[in-house]
Amino acid sequence: MAKTTDTARKGPLAGIKVLDFSRILSGPYASMTLSDLGAEIIKIEPIESGDETRNFPPFQGGLSHYYIALNRNKKSISLDLKSSDGVNIAKRLAAQCDIVLENFRPGVMDRLGLGYDVLKETNPALIYCSITGFGKNSPHSDKPAFDIVAQALSGIMSVNCEPGHPPNKLSIPLGDMAGSIFSVFGMLAALHEKNLTGIGRHVEVAMLDSLISMQGYLSQLYFVTGQTPQPVGTRHPSIVPYGSYPTKDGHVIVACLTERFWHNFARSLDMDSLISDQRFALYEDRLANCAELEPILQARITQNTTAYWLEQLTKFDVPNAPILSIGEALEQEHVAAHGLVETVTHPKAGDIRIVKGPILFDGQGPSPAIAPSFLGEDSKEILAKILGMSSSEIDGLVDNNIVGSQ
Repeated sequence: MAKTTDTARKGPLAGIKVLDFSRILSGPYASMTLSDLGAEIIKIEPIESGDETRNFPPFQGGLSHYYIALNRNKKSISLDLKSSDGVNIAKRLAAQCDIVLENFRPGVMDRLGLGYDVLKETNPALIYCSITGFGKNSPHSDKPAFDIVAQALSGIMSVNCEPGHPPNKLSIPLGDMAGSIFSVFGMLAALHEKNLTGIGRHVEVAMLDSLISMQGYLSQLYFVTGQTPQPVGTRHPSIVPYGSYPTKDGHVIVACLTERFWHNFARSLDMDSLISDQRFALYEDRLANCAELEPILQARITQNTTAYWLEQLTKFDVPNAPILSIGEALEQEHVAAHGLVETVTHPKAGDIRIVKGPILFDGQGPSPAIAPSFLGEDSKEILAKILGMSSSEIDGLVDNNIVGSQ
């Protein structure tokens, strides 16, 4: 049984072809997002071993969990880009595509003969997106960049801990994902412009720039006060009460971002007197007197269970939540109601559960997903359908180890 590789995927980007040279996470997350929106993704991988994440355990049916998470809806062609024939095939594919995506260090694609200036000669409307760690004008340009490196240089790690504890990285790879997310913004904007002008763009996004741009109010706190923000754990640097509070048998999240929620919270605690207490009446009062307020709140909340407080806080319309594990989060009713987990079937790997994209159009989510491919699984189909090569031509390329095929 062959794997389904239907190119007529629904979505606003249906008909858009993306040639994806990216690997690991920054880049693959972006192309997967474009695929959820309907684009056709042709993933070019090194003929020897493919995307490095193919080798990251654990595996399901021969596919790495890491690769599965980032490469649904993509066709895999493996090419020897060290050969002139392999580079020529990549150029011919780029001439047929709307977008080229890559996440090598600056200069690598130019050295391969696949840089923007070369590819736009035959495809002036091409949108070429480069995701790098630091960009080409940074003192760090030539350094390898991974998620934890970008997190460390962004300042985010310094505040991602409880006060007095060592800095910690975010558990989700936000450095990689931020680069991907902003690249999608750039590519979609460039597509809109191309529709008006017929001319493409070179979109460039640095992971470190992306993380720094996501600091939001933390940056502004520094600019306004001159003081660098300090770790507050689950608390908020300027809003009280906010964060995780210990209960009799666990923890509960409370977030009082408005005065109304603060009043509701005080009433849910059966402590209405806190509302009129001048130490805690307004935002700035609660922030200034946080050291006095927090012990009062904690002493009260620890008297009852998490289940009690979830019911009580909901009753009084206070933003609240339990702290779920990853497994609990994936199995919760919300995920089921939104259909966020989907099962795809691969003829070799079997049934695979994946998390779907979150964007709805007219109430509908992405088209049913296509299972990730094994390395080079779609090479022959891509060369035949897109470049019009004959079976004998393709077999010759495979025999000469220019193209890999399952």
